[in-house]
Amino acid sequence: MSGLVAVRRALVSVADKGGLLPLARALAGHGVEIVSTGGTAAMLRAEGFAPREVSELTGLPEMLDGRVKTLHPGVHAGLLARRDAPAHMAALAARGLVAIDLVVANLYPFEARVAAGADPAACIEEIDIGGPAMLRAAAKNAAHVAVVTDPEDYPALVAELAANGGSTTEGFRARLALTAFGRTAAYDAAVAEWLAATLGETLPRRRVLAGRLARPLRYGENPHQRAALYLGGPPRAGAATARQLQGKALSYNNLADADAAWELVAEFPPGEGAACVIVKHANPCGVARAGTAAAAFARALDGDRTSAFGGIVALNVPLDGPAAAAIAAVFTEVVIAPGADAAARAAFAARPNLRLLEAALPDPAAPGPCFRQVAGGILVQDRDAATPAPEGLRCVTRRPPTVAEAADLALAWTVVRHVTSNAIVLARGGATVGVGAGQMSRVDATRIAARKAEDMGAALGLGESLARGAAAASDAFFPFPDGIEALAAAGATAVIQPGGALRDGEVIAAADALGLAMVFTGVRHFRH
Repeated sequence: MSGLVAVRRALVSVADKGGLLPLARALAGHGVEIVSTGGTAAMLRAEGFAPREVSELTGLPEMLDGRVKTLHPGVHAGLLARRDAPAHMAALAARGLVAIDLVVANLYPFEARVAAGADPAACIEEIDIGGPAMLRAAAKNAAHVAVVTDPEDYPALVAELAANGGSTTEGFRARLALTAFGRTAAYDAAVAEWLAATLGETLPRRRVLAGRLARPLRYGENPHQRAALYLGGPPRAGAATARQLQGKALSYNNLADADAAWELVAEFPPGEGAACVIVKHANPCGVARAGTAAAAFARALDGDRTSAFGGIVALNVPLDGPAAAAIAAVFTEVVIAPGADAAARAAFAARPNLRLLEAALPDPAAPGPCFRQVAGGILVQDRDAATPAPEGLRCVTRRPPTVAEAADLALAWTVVRHVTSNAIVLARGGATVGVGAGQMSRVDATRIAARKAEDMGAALGLGESLARGAAAASDAFFPFPDGIEALAAAGATAVIQPGGALRDGEVIAAADALGLAMVFTGVRHFRH
């Protein structure tokens, strides 16, 4: 077979020692000489192996509390020498050096130490230098050297050696090299991200995004698009890291919509009662608060039953039997909650395709970056966590909001931040009753929200639009009075918006003439 390289000598130096012993036994079975370092060598000896110390290759003991072990020509010449270059092999022989055919190395657990909140000095000590250097050297010379950095690849290496009489193939080595370069790049990215955070550099000169493949997805937004889920970046609870309790595999759109629903429902503290969010195509179509999860779902569903069909349901409290039974009666793609009791899981048992996810609620106020790809670049911004304090709200009309209107304004303002611009949200009695999303004209967004409220009023047999007496939120200011006039015509009685338009005076005058209460927040919430 073309490209076969016999593995005669392996350098094994691992921080994660899981799975090492079965690999060492396989190497020994093929007569491979093992060279090792420090704790790895000690573990192998304790298990009856006889590894050579790396100091035998370098002629130097480990130095500087282990900071220098493998950074020496005695190691790197053996990794980088081309077996098909006589001059390279002669240089090794002239200096009494040996070729290394396999590197098994993983890196100091820097990311884990940072995640655990270790102090800067401890984190610095976990920045691996020799390990990445060995991985990169072996990967560069993949024509002659195999490199394994992920323990999950140990079984594949054992199978490769067994299939090829103790040798590795060229294609196998190339795939391992790809993994190794990806690992060192991600490792360096984690160090750079940590240093930027430590220094308060929110916009460093260079930024590298790294992720680890969690799983391929059937396809992307459409069947002709390839897709996969990668995990990485600042840790944050969400759909990507949720535990799937039942249902078929999640799709690209499922994950995107579940994440949108989860970020919004996290805005409502569980200690203040149950909240339910229903999302369809990245936008909330129903949001409600109530005393129980079942009641919250029922009220959210009544906000827009048509759009909720085939949607994503998120709850801020654990799912119980009554809520699950109500959800199961409506075609739903995904349900995500902080947990699900036995009765809830039993209620979903008859819906084997329904995906049930369990996740921790994220902190909606936590800072962090958001990324978006554009052609030839990446846009980076802070997460939109701006929430004006009560004292920052300013009533600009003659009539202030009533207590009930103020509560609905707060709900609508919370929701509108999660709706694609231009966005209008109508809320009444602790639930949304109309959402206008993603319109080029704010008046059109208003009309859509009003029409949805009217349609649901008719569907529920109320004889009037759900917008009657509702509070309205706008993600950005009204440039003209026409939007305010459309809201009043729909039946809204109070409005919350950022303010700041050139014609604010005309908009306020229109609100006063129509008897509306209007509050300015001074904060805009565009979402694209």
